[in-house]
Amino acid sequence: MVEIKDVRINGRGGQGAVTSSRLLGEAAIIENQYVHAFPNFGPERAGAPVTAFTRISKEKFFEKTEVYFPDVVCVIDPSLLGKVDVASGLKSGGTIICNYAGEMDKLKSYFKGVDAKIHKVDATKIAIAEIGKNIPNMVMLGALLKVEPLVKLENLIEVTRQYFTKIGKASAGDQNARAMQKAYDEVQ
Repeated sequence: MVEIKDVRINGRGGQGAVTSSRLLGEAAIIENQYVHAFPNFGPERAGAPVTAFTRISKEKFFEKTEVYFPDVVCVIDPSLLGKVDVASGLKSGGTIICNYAGEMDKLKSYFKGVDAKIHKVDATKIAIAEIGKNIPNMVMLGALLKVEPLVKLENLIEVTRQYFTKIGKASAGDQNARAMQKAYDEVQ
């Protein structure tokens, strides 16, 4: 049986959930893994809840469905907590990582009855300090890789820098690299 790691990224339109899903997949490709990264949204407006998915495996796979039972859930926008069931379908013993500044006990209260390892990092604070904007999508991936080493952080940093260079914003790649490293170091 092929071992697949399914990641669901929850955010809001315009926060970069789709970009972070794609770049996580590109980092896995560097490591010769097989990937399927895709969004799930309709005609929502900016600010509406959005999910993006990344499926990663060391072996070839043919599953092309939405991720209904993720191994990992990443929450970019803390305002989704208590409003959207971000843990829906999470596999027993899975991992939840949230952009969250509050106390861990309060965060855990959103997930009563969910069998999961729960982690947090104040990605908003890091994004504002390192990037100068509240764009914590890539920051969250830095933290995610500390608790779920799906790919090497240096490979994610490399594809992030390449992405921003390609769109003419090389300095943003450097800023995001610093922010991802900081989140990797600070995640709880």
